[in-house]
Amino acid sequence: MNLIALGGVIGAGLFVGSGVVIHQTGPAAVVSFLLAGVLTVLIMRMLAEMTVARPALGSFYVYAREVLGNRAGFSVGWMYWYFFVIVVAVEAVAGGQILQLWLPEVPLWALSGGLLTLLAGTNLVSARSYGEFEYWFSSIKVLAIVCFLLVGGLYLLGFWPGANGGLSNLTAHGGFAPMGIGAVLAAVVPCVAFYTGAEIVTIAAAESAEPRRAVARAMKSIILRVVGFYVGSVFVVVAVVPWNSPDTEISPYAAVLSALNVPAVTTVMNAIVLTAVLSCLNSALYTSSRMLFALTRNNDAPRSLTKIGRGGVPRRAILAGTVVGYVSVLAAYLSPGVVFAFLVNSYGAVALFVYLLIAIAQVRMRRKLEREDPEALTLRMWLFPWLSYTTIALMGVIIAAMAILPDSRTQFWVSLGTLAVILIGYEIRRRAHPDMPARTDVPSTRQPLAARDTPPSETARRPHAVDTPRAEVRRTD
Repeated sequence: MNLIALGGVIGAGLFVGSGVVIHQTGPAAVVSFLLAGVLTVLIMRMLAEMTVARPALGSFYVYAREVLGNRAGFSVGWMYWYFFVIVVAVEAVAGGQILQLWLPEVPLWALSGGLLTLLAGTNLVSARSYGEFEYWFSSIKVLAIVCFLLVGGLYLLGFWPGANGGLSNLTAHGGFAPMGIGAVLAAVVPCVAFYTGAEIVTIAAAESAEPRRAVARAMKSIILRVVGFYVGSVFVVVAVVPWNSPDTEISPYAAVLSALNVPAVTTVMNAIVLTAVLSCLNSALYTSSRMLFALTRNNDAPRSLTKIGRGGVPRRAILAGTVVGYVSVLAAYLSPGVVFAFLVNSYGAVALFVYLLIAIAQVRMRRKLEREDPEALTLRMWLFPWLSYTTIALMGVIIAAMAILPDSRTQFWVSLGTLAVILIGYEIRRRAHPDMPARTDVPSTRQPLAARDTPPSETARRPHAVDTPRAEVRRTD
């Protein structure tokens, strides 16, 4: 669970996308990543409080539905599903592009489709299969970051062969913040997106043997590690190589390894980025299927998607995300500049909308738990309620900035269109089921998630058993 939490936020965006932030901000990109990391940690702490108090299949979808109403829950669940099915497509295409460097004669659509088929197959086997793959993917990514920090530190201290050491690059090319403080603050917007994925651990917790303990441990350990990995590695980049170097913008980590004269640097970085891409693809397939499966419990998604395969996984929900991935890969091949570009823009701000609703739900949930079940609050949000309100305000500022800044304006408005479509979908669903309850209770906190439904007679004897959908979801070790 710790590695799933860590792997969820260490993606290709860190290894490649961070170069764009560095080029637009200068060495002060370290501050941008730090501010975004702190905000992400606050959101994850709020989510962890709810998850530890009431572990539930669907995580924040269930919490938003209970305390904010059906419309909010429906919107959160479908926005999150849509976000990750587009991630499936984006990562499949990115992985195919990397493989094409080694297999130039094979068309992109075949390579991307092959990767999607491979990882969809592992997810269809069992939840444990997903966990095993993600364990190794995350291990490789974490090891790569640790080694990068180690060799970078040796270089800066002057212990690396041929190294002069020192931190002169932090101020030698126009100062620490050559683009001004405005650019530093503006860069927080894309940096927050780089951290997206840490919440996957709360979804995976539903299939773990001890969800409360797993989430509590993962969230406590993720704070320093994730912020350290991002902020620390970006610091190494801007300290070792000039921030305005063209190589830094294209591939910052490869630029550092080249400065350190690491042999076969291109091959090494391509392999690491491919691992990050496969990890994100694997997690996106898992997460989108579990969210879609959770949506079926309240008729927020077709009940036919609840069918469970022999491995205890929601196969139809997995295949639904896979089909969307295939269609998107085909769009990337046939219309990369129009259809695929639209799909990429249409999910850019969606995760931020979800984070904002998570933060609002935590305030409402905390008030409810304090009244009804204070003993469940074994892991609490710091300085409640003021830090929760501050987090909500900061998320609002980030989203507003995304709507204003030229680099993110298109993504915001197209993503807002995605939200509008989902809200229309809710109205259609509400009219189709006018008798649905106004709120749905979160499963009780007294027992870990059950592996299968409990018969009514047994539920009466065990009133605190957690309510799960009428289908089996096996636990991972």
